[in-house]
Amino acid sequence: MARISIPATAADAPAAAQPLLATVQAALGTVPNLHRLVANSPATLDGFLSFNGALGKGTLKPKTREAIALAVANVNHCTYCNSAHGYIAKNLLKVGDDEIAANRQGGSTDAFTNAAIVFAKSITEKRGAVDAAEVEAVRAAGYTDAQILEIVGHVALNTLTNYVNEVFKTDLDFPVAEIVG
Repeated sequence: MARISIPATAADAPAAAQPLLATVQAALGTVPNLHRLVANSPATLDGFLSFNGALGKGTLKPKTREAIALAVANVNHCTYCNSAHGYIAKNLLKVGDDEIAANRQGGSTDAFTNAAIVFAKSITEKRGAVDAAEVEAVRAAGYTDAQILEIVGHVALNTLTNYVNEVFKTDLDFPVAEIVG
């Protein structure tokens, strides 16, 4: 059970959050518990959705973004995000089980994607204190400086949601997936 209230519907959320939740509903066809919980602070919800939207306009592919989310969720032991992003990867992006398992372990079956996921996992584990060789390794794999910044951005965005879910024990509304690693 969540440690703070989760508005039952968008109409039960603070007025300033309602248009933001309507956008989520239009995009996803539903409003996950995470979004309704964060709606308790319209400013936080707006920041989360704005950052997510901005990063969605970047050049990292959706499957890479989900892989980062899975790796970060597992490092941060966030069952909610591990479950949600596993569901999204499998059902919306049609990612195979072997790739999802690799992502949860902090890697990928694809060499190019693997470089990004290994880097994202290291950023998360080291709380940003990666060494120059790690930056050079992801660059040598073919990622541009802009894409490296996007990887860092996705780590930060997913860490935010991981922390929200762990602090408040958000009620799970996706099929449960176990943490690995």
